[in-house]
Amino acid sequence: MGLGLKRLARLLRHRWFDESDTRRAMGPQALERIQQRIAASERAHTGEIRVCVEAGLPLSYLWRGASARERAVSMFGKLRVWDTEANNGVLIYLLLAEHQIEIVADRGIARHAPPGHWESIVNGMRQEFRAGRFEPGLLQAIGAVEALMLQHWPQAEGQANPNELPDRPHLA
Repeated sequence: MGLGLKRLARLLRHRWFDESDTRRAMGPQALERIQQRIAASERAHTGEIRVCVEAGLPLSYLWRGASARERAVSMFGKLRVWDTEANNGVLIYLLLAEHQIEIVADRGIARHAPPGHWESIVNGMRQEFRAGRFEPGLLQAIGAVEALMLQHWPQAEGQANPNELPDRPHLA
C-alpha cells in the first residue's frame, strides 16, 4: 500500500471512531468504578493518576502524521498532569482507533521507575484489551502505578493531601 493510501486509511479509521466508541468501551458503571479506584489509590499516596481514552486523533494530528505518543504527551499537558506539587502525575492514555496505549509520567515519578516498568504495565493492559476487558486492564494499570507511588510518595498519617486533578477518566 502506497504512502498516500496508508494516510487515507489512517484518516478514515480515525474518523470512523467517535465518542460512542469510547462510551461503548468504557460504560458509565466502568467509568464510575475506575474513578473510585483512582480516588482510593490517591488517598494512600500523594501522586496523581489520570486516565484519558480517545476514539481517534484530531485531524490536525492526522494531517501531520503524529503518533499516539505525541498525542499522549500533548494530553499530559492539556489535562495538567504535569502540574502537580511533587511532579508525580501519571497519564494512562488509550487511543482506540489504533489500539495504542501510552503512559506518560512526570519527571518526579519517572526517575523512580525501573527500566521497562511502564512497558510492562502497557503489555499487561494490552493482553486484557485484546480480550475486550478494558476495565480490568485499566484497573490493573492503576494498581501498578499505585505500587510505585506507594514506594516513593506514601501518604503520611495526618498529612493534608489535596486532590490536585480530577479522578474521572477523560473521554474524547
